[in-house]
Amino acid sequence: MVAITNLLLATALAAVGLGSALPPKVGTTVINDGSMLVGEGKASLKQVRNPGHRFNGALSVYKTYLKYGAPIPDHLLKAVESARAVALAERDSSTGTGTAGALPIDEYDIAYITPVSIGTPPQLLNLDFDTGSSDLWVFSSSLPSTQIKGQAIYSPAKSSTSKLLTDHSWSISYGDGSASKGNVYTDNFTVGGLTAVNQAVECAQQVSSSFTRETQIDGLVGLGFSTLNTVSPKAQSTFFDNVKGNLKAPLFTSDLKFKAAGTYDFGYIDSAKYKGNITYTPVNTNPGYWTWTSTGYAVGTGSFVSTPITNIADTGTTLLYLPTSVVTAYYRGVPGSSNSRSYGGYVFPCSQKLPAFVFGVGSARISIPGSYINYGEVQTGSTTCFGGIQSSSGMGINIFGDVALKAAFVVFNGAEPPSLGWAEKTLVGA
Repeated sequence: MVAITNLLLATALAAVGLGSALPPKVGTTVINDGSMLVGEGKASLKQVRNPGHRFNGALSVYKTYLKYGAPIPDHLLKAVESARAVALAERDSSTGTGTAGALPIDEYDIAYITPVSIGTPPQLLNLDFDTGSSDLWVFSSSLPSTQIKGQAIYSPAKSSTSKLLTDHSWSISYGDGSASKGNVYTDNFTVGGLTAVNQAVECAQQVSSSFTRETQIDGLVGLGFSTLNTVSPKAQSTFFDNVKGNLKAPLFTSDLKFKAAGTYDFGYIDSAKYKGNITYTPVNTNPGYWTWTSTGYAVGTGSFVSTPITNIADTGTTLLYLPTSVVTAYYRGVPGSSNSRSYGGYVFPCSQKLPAFVFGVGSARISIPGSYINYGEVQTGSTTCFGGIQSSSGMGINIFGDVALKAAFVVFNGAEPPSLGWAEKTLVGA
């Protein structure tokens, strides 16, 4: 448990909009049902490029519907089928065959992934760090071979430190009725020099076909709150919850980049990665997301509209999903734009220069450059491009995905009470 003095200090720093600087902790501390952190109490984790990544707008929107269990509209299903058909035709044209493995499309939109190691000796996997979920699950040796298309797998039998959690299981259901599920082991889990001993590792015995198609992603590291974890009969603690008690500060930060690998830092705030002050805003942890409320928005150089926009900060979602009224106001400033049922979302002429989108964090303002909102041609050679801002209508939740997160330095502060810190940073490609 974090000392009361540390909590008071973190709260005070958050109130004045400054980065936390909690006193360092030393040694090895047993925390959270036998898990422990071994290390210096901090780590910086650099992402690596996913060589299989290829963005497609309809598939990205489809993925978000799946993830949050929302009913998928018929027009979006047709747009996805069309995108897959085009991708298949392009692949066959380039290879002269229709017998290749996975479609050359990243259905889960993960352009950058993070290496981790599990077990003794270490088994290396590339995982997606996802603040929009709370399960640490991996492709495993228990999967049928038909569901593995080149992914690295974790084999508990090859680790001397693995231990089966008897009668424990996990299951994640998606909006199309599919599911990923399996059993649970505990083992050493290491990222960036931080090792959680006895970390719950959810081993897939079945994965959704959407994950099978994504050949470069070996699983997810959920960084939401542990209340969202799906293991039963007893929910398990996330990696962050297991290690934060022995971090120099109970937080992690994201410094995601535009068309480049970003970093996640655990246990400290790197002042070289942001400009000005960090503005903190309260987080609602029910049911387990990093839920916060933006104070409003502006389009380009237009006037700021003060209106609450409650949303979740989700590193595992690519786009920015906002209320229809806000999205309509944004694309009103983009000549030739439209909400296309054929392409599964808002599109615009590729020749158009998009305006910035500004959102409020308290009295602070974060600007997303227009170049960050252009997600490229809807298909190769098209003059129509897909928008990085889309409507949340039908999802039941607004989501600040990577489009927004790449434009800021973000602190996920796990002190009590939890908060999110936002700061400006030097932007590449703006």
